[in-house]
Amino acid sequence: MKQKAVLAFSGGLDTSVVIKYLQEKHRMDVITVTVDVGEGSDQKKIAAKAKNLGVLRHYNIDAKKEFVDDFIHPSIKANALYQRKYCLATSLARPLIAQKVLEVAKKEKVDALAHGCTGKGNDQVRFDVTFGSGSNLPIIAPIRDLNLDRTTELEFANKHGIPIDSVSKKFSIDQNLWGRAIEGGDMEDPYNEPPDDAFIWVKTKNLPDKARYLEIEFDQGIPVAVDKKRMSPIKLIEYCNRVAGSCGVGIVDHIEDRVVGIKSREVYETPAALCLIEAHSDLEKMVHTKHQNKFKSMVDQEWTWLAYSGLWQDPLKRDLDKFIDQSQKVVTGTVKLKLYKGSFRVVGRKSKYSLYSHNIATYGKGSAFDQRKATGFVELWGLQTTEANKLSNKR
Repeated sequence: MKQKAVLAFSGGLDTSVVIKYLQEKHRMDVITVTVDVGEGSDQKKIAAKAKNLGVLRHYNIDAKKEFVDDFIHPSIKANALYQRKYCLATSLARPLIAQKVLEVAKKEKVDALAHGCTGKGNDQVRFDVTFGSGSNLPIIAPIRDLNLDRTTELEFANKHGIPIDSVSKKFSIDQNLWGRAIEGGDMEDPYNEPPDDAFIWVKTKNLPDKARYLEIEFDQGIPVAVDKKRMSPIKLIEYCNRVAGSCGVGIVDHIEDRVVGIKSREVYETPAALCLIEAHSDLEKMVHTKHQNKFKSMVDQEWTWLAYSGLWQDPLKRDLDKFIDQSQKVVTGTVKLKLYKGSFRVVGRKSKYSLYSHNIATYGKGSAFDQRKATGFVELWGLQTTEANKLSNKR
């Protein structure tokens, strides 16, 4: 009886090649699992491709709601931007996909787990750690194990009649509800500007001459309404993606430090993510004390690193989740963003928990702040600094 492997299958070049390697090199039956986290792909087409490649069984799993509730929303609460740029779209999706693969593996009683990650990227860590946290089954990663390059993969695909779309031949794309990652081709030279045809979410030409505003309402750290319309979490993200993208907002192009030590040129389209995280972070500044904001920024940075580096299951992340959730009880209010020709900024915010007081902050008449009390405060505040400089001048 043949052994069975379950493969996380996207339908792209890497995972299509892996099916044939598992069948031919390992003599295994292959069960494929496609987890829909908002890629916008035709799931029926992916299933048909898997069947045409000779898999034993294929599973389509719709996990979009779970992705938003359990992965995207926590990342918004944590203001998660790796190296202040990347919204973790791929990083967040991988542990969820791996969890669903594990569920199928248990149901099918398979002999091995498989993925199409390379040995150069972060995804291998995310899959392997999640797989290892939930199973003792061996992990097969042919692209990594055989040190395959993209040219060799394309030749292998052509030899075996594996259809590859024109975009995959030019770029390596990973897309979900929270973002779109674009790699490969001419963009591997970090000095080359990404071509316009790399982008589908963000408009790069003929941008509107009039500014567009987005009003985002949060309830305990979670976005619940945009432009005074309450929406489901998925619809809200899709709406923000469309609006911000149409204004040219959402392209990230930076040099990123991967977990494995490589510096990589990464290009992303993340319109909704950038807007929602910026708005959330701004609202926190209004409702938290300066001490909360200072400490939470450190927690956010550590949370982001754990999520990025494949340690979603680490106990420390669970501990940080509890702190972050507690901090969100007052993060309720509305933030107004102005979007114009590729730029965006917060131009207004309000909250019933606001620590901003107009009566104290105003420079007009009737201020509740007694300026005369500031003299003694300033003297004590700078006491050690002034004394140290006096002593230094005597040397």
